[in-house]
Amino acid sequence: MQIRNKKYLQINGEKLRVGIVVARFNKEFTDALLVNALDALEKCKVSDKNIRVVSVAGVVEIPYILQKLAITKKFDFLVALGCVIKGKTPHFDYVCKMAQEGILKVMLDKNIPISFGVLTVNNEKQAKERLHVGKEAALAALESALIK
Repeated sequence: MQIRNKKYLQINGEKLRVGIVVARFNKEFTDALLVNALDALEKCKVSDKNIRVVSVAGVVEIPYILQKLAITKKFDFLVALGCVIKGKTPHFDYVCKMAQEGILKVMLDKNIPISFGVLTVNNEKQAKERLHVGKEAALAALESALIK
């Protein structure tokens, strides 16, 4: 894992513009995902002025806002951050499917790298263990944006 982190820290994103869409639902976890994503971008020299963070109600709203950002053509890559914790009903399955398929559709239709930093977990313990995904999502999309 350390080798991978060193590799990513050599990425220079100073000229790139990023849009981050973060869900407010399960805010305890999504705030931490956002902090980790922003930290990774800072270490890769992405300027604060080149980062736009948009907060939405939940993960179902993420694809629509990603699409709105992609249409502007102001961004080199986008990051989706959210957290869905399984409950006792099938709602979890529908929400996760809508988010995943919607994000993929925007990425392919609008031809822009979008990382999937949406936690889909069984409980809060699993969510806490996966907060590093914010960093990984930001780095994955940044790296994809640099590939020509």
